[in-house]
Amino acid sequence: MNSADLFRQRLDECPLVAIIRGVTPDEVEAVGEVLYAAGIRIIEVPLNSPDPFDSIGRLARRLGDRALIGAGTVLQPEQVAQVRDVGGQLIVSPNTFAPVIEATVAAGMVSSPGYFTPSEAFDALRAGAHVLKLFPAEAATPAVVKGQRAVLPKDVPLIVVGGINPANMKPYLEAGADGFGLGSGLYAPGRSLDDVASAARAYVQGLERP
Repeated sequence: MNSADLFRQRLDECPLVAIIRGVTPDEVEAVGEVLYAAGIRIIEVPLNSPDPFDSIGRLARRLGDRALIGAGTVLQPEQVAQVRDVGGQLIVSPNTFAPVIEATVAAGMVSSPGYFTPSEAFDALRAGAHVLKLFPAEAATPAVVKGQRAVLPKDVPLIVVGGINPANMKPYLEAGADGFGLGSGLYAPGRSLDDVASAARAYVQGLERP
């Protein structure tokens, strides 16, 4: 199974991506276990976190056989190899910079660039992106998602990121979103493990709301 197929498998298990920005290597394994216990199967450590490659490596060794681990806020193509070398399989970026996407594809990893307009989405797909990250969702209503879904390839997962909470996920799913990236609503530096666990469970339960 390649990385793109594994991403789809993990997304099918739980359509949530945990973005643990600011996590430290000393706490990352405990945070990862709490997220996994709540049901989340995809975790990214943004590269503007403290010692991110150490954290990604620790998570990959701890959870790599049970969850998909990767990096977020990847801005340069050389960072892709650094993530791969510590065991990461997912590259998430806030933009559609083609050299990062192309380096990710060449490394056999999952490319999930951030986009906002259909033009950006198709540029990313042309470069080889496997997953599209609509960001920031605070400025994109479910109606926007529905409109974009009419033209975007149906087989490309669409992840909505930014301002997502347990109460507002259902309309995005009904509009055609395949999942969500969860940031500060799920994890923030200094938040206790109990609080992270509670937030993670609330998001998972939010997927089941009528």
